[in-house]
Amino acid sequence: MIWMPHVTVAAVVEEDNRFLLVEEEVEGRRCFNQPAGHWDPGEGLLDAVVRETLEETGYPFVPESLIGIYHWEHPHKDLTYLRFAFAGRVGARDLGRPLDTGIIGPQWLSLPQMQVQPGQMRSALVLRCVEDYLAGQRYPLNILQRL
Repeated sequence: MIWMPHVTVAAVVEEDNRFLLVEEEVEGRRCFNQPAGHWDPGEGLLDAVVRETLEETGYPFVPESLIGIYHWEHPHKDLTYLRFAFAGRVGARDLGRPLDTGIIGPQWLSLPQMQVQPGQMRSALVLRCVEDYLAGQRYPLNILQRL
């Protein structure tokens, strides 16, 4: 068997002390995640996070910095994820844009709202990315080099 980690991107967006999350249904369970998804062949990581945010929320995303790169292993499946989390801002939401299958819709939640319901977060990555963002962890986007 060939080991292949899933490379994903995620957007962390804060406005008025609330964070943009996506309410979604995954394997019959409603949960919250950052706008996030898989990095597709042929695209850059920044292109991927812009695309995923738009597809899952209808908001155009402008990445401003890299928060971190996270290695997470699913506790119940033989899956490894490598997540690139980006901080940035969003523009006006396109209310007419259809959202990805399984997406219930975007939600704006404060950190305390997320902390009281950790079991509703899709993974431990959701809170960790927000906590690192609030701690001021930022790297310039030019740390990512595409040759």
